[in-house]
Amino acid sequence: MSAGARRSAGNLPAELTSFVGRRRDLGKVRRLLSAARLVTLTGTGGIGKTRLALRAAAEMLRAFPDGVWLVQLADLRDPHLLANSVAITLGLRGAAATNTAGLAGHLQDKQLLLVLDNCEHMADECATLVGKLLAACEGVRILATSRHVLHVEGEHVVQVQPLAVPPAGKESAGPSDAVTLFVERAAAVLPGFELTPGNRTTVIGICERLEGIPLAIELAAVRMRALSADQLLQRLDHRLSVLAARPHATRMRQRTLEAAIDWSFELCSPAEQRLWARLSVFPGGFDLEAAEQVCAADAADRRRVLGLVTGLVDKSVLSRQDGTSGRQAWYRMLETVREYAGAKLSQHGDEPDVRARQVEHYVNLTRTFATEVFGRGQLEWLARMGREHANLRAVLEHCLSRPERASQALDIASTLWRYWYGSGHELEGHRYLRRGLKLYRDRTTVRAQALYAASFFAILSSAADVRHMLAELAVLAEELDDERLRAGHAECSGMARNLDGDLTGGADLLERALAGFRWTGDEHHVFDTLILLANVRFFLADPRGAAAADEALAMAGQRQAHWSRCWALWAVATHRWRTGEHQQAAGLLREAIALRLADRTLLGFLIEALAWCSSSAAEHDRAARLLGCAHAVWRLTGARIDQMSPYRDLDEQCAAHARSALGAETYDAAFADAAGFDLDEVIRYALREKPPRSAKPGHGGEPSGLTKREQEIAELVARGMSNRDIATALVIGRRTVESHIENILAKLGFTSRTQVTSWLSGRPPRSP
Repeated sequence: MSAGARRSAGNLPAELTSFVGRRRDLGKVRRLLSAARLVTLTGTGGIGKTRLALRAAAEMLRAFPDGVWLVQLADLRDPHLLANSVAITLGLRGAAATNTAGLAGHLQDKQLLLVLDNCEHMADECATLVGKLLAACEGVRILATSRHVLHVEGEHVVQVQPLAVPPAGKESAGPSDAVTLFVERAAAVLPGFELTPGNRTTVIGICERLEGIPLAIELAAVRMRALSADQLLQRLDHRLSVLAARPHATRMRQRTLEAAIDWSFELCSPAEQRLWARLSVFPGGFDLEAAEQVCAADAADRRRVLGLVTGLVDKSVLSRQDGTSGRQAWYRMLETVREYAGAKLSQHGDEPDVRARQVEHYVNLTRTFATEVFGRGQLEWLARMGREHANLRAVLEHCLSRPERASQALDIASTLWRYWYGSGHELEGHRYLRRGLKLYRDRTTVRAQALYAASFFAILSSAADVRHMLAELAVLAEELDDERLRAGHAECSGMARNLDGDLTGGADLLERALAGFRWTGDEHHVFDTLILLANVRFFLADPRGAAAADEALAMAGQRQAHWSRCWALWAVATHRWRTGEHQQAAGLLREAIALRLADRTLLGFLIEALAWCSSSAAEHDRAARLLGCAHAVWRLTGARIDQMSPYRDLDEQCAAHARSALGAETYDAAFADAAGFDLDEVIRYALREKPPRSAKPGHGGEPSGLTKREQEIAELVARGMSNRDIATALVIGRRTVESHIENILAKLGFTSRTQVTSWLSGRPPRSP
């Protein structure tokens, strides 16, 4: 049940600072990606690989109908989760997100660009994944950044070089990229600073001493707040002169960058240095509370953290993430700078204490999440855990690498089970739970709660060891004499029975679970069980299910828990539909859909039920299309829940009525048309914001039978663009454009571009 903002066709972040220069590099990357399917940007840390990749990707958005997607790998340490991380970024869930085959199946008919950032620490695994995806998915192209070549067949490598610096003796030439970057960044900290005849030679000298390395230039430019350009160059000369005799160019650049970061470090106060090093334990960034709890040894230290963070922001060591002007400001460190800080932390000798405080902080944070997530701040909590995801990974990996901390890993992983499920990271959460259960075998509540969470995920994935885990959970619940654990065992057992088709047995177990959760006062689990019970009673035609759904809706409304309320709206709507209140049921379903939560399992259920409502209202064309929309959503989730016979039976009845009313050919065309929708189109259609595309040629709307690429090219043709213009805009070959246009004309039965234009404008196409 993931909640949060829905995804659009792509996820590229907004640029926080101006992008300077690299026009030739951008052109080269664009040209390569128009001809090759894998381009890898290589180079030393701080050279600008990520910025170049993101800018190139942003400039190519129009070329990829299914979007441009950034997958950030810097914080991923478990290679088994590589394919899953790519899948989750694309919005996949369930079986489609568990392995490379599922990912490739989803991408098989897509035309998109994947940007894999920071591949170097798992280059072999990335190479294997990339090779398999490119072999299986003709429309997928990949832009990777790595300090090492991936060595994949067909790989085109772009060695990212430093920014250009004017050659000696040509200082009078126009400003180079390196100089422009320095001037822009210096002006940001020293308003009014500009390149003049008086400082041009000095500024060029600064950029030359820093070898055009972007990160080194940015760090040095910050010093202009306190130093003149001449003073800055003098100090750089002293610091870097010892490196001049070193022979290897690439290693030399790395030493130059290290020296630049060293200088920034040494200009910090001792307290700022300590904080900088300690903040390296946050790969995903942090808020002020986390910095205070983890990086301060006592209350006096905590009072100083705000001032120290402010100082590090002023020195450009930290950046405040854009869009965090609400309750919690969020700070980040560039990965290269964080790696440097991590080395300093290891040298200082206080890393064990910092890590211990970090574990304690996240144990407490996740427990607070579990306590407060069923309330007004539900969506905010889910978003916050999303921001913390990389940090959670780091803490869990740290705990699982030390057997004595395995119980804390289980505590965190099991407490977060709703987040793992809600964010689509079931596979990752399940892996942490399984790893922890192998390490920690004490007969405690911690192990029992982990067994409950692991059983939940095992049921969803049809894992073979569900019965074994449930059996141990039952024994532990009795050993610990814990009514909440008994209720949890009954709940999971009821879910398993339902998915196996034993609805009556499942309902009995869920009744037992509901009574147990009521007795313990666990309202969130009461709500969850009411939803499960309302659902199984719906299929049993048991009218008591409506009361369970109504109670769940009242609970979610009272708590102002919007994500939970949408599940309750679905449960209430299905029972309203069952009793013939089709219009009211459809209104409840659309109310939930209109929140545009990112929970695709819930969206699938909502769309499916809306199709039943349309069928009951004799809107058979709409019912056919809504079934197609539901198919599109379920394909993305990879879930098998909708394949249970009760759901399948209702869908088949709905389809049979629509097919009988429309005719098989019209029904199939309408279903197929909607089945090709993306999520935005699904939601807009469900809310009646999108007119249906014609299922038959000649009825206006978008051309039927065209691929997404052909539809895009047809629209450009209608705008009067030539084949050359289209090829340039979409970064494809001119012959490829010609081939697509031939296909468009053949599919539509046209002979001229004018007819395509008329078709798209809704006018009857005239014969030439």
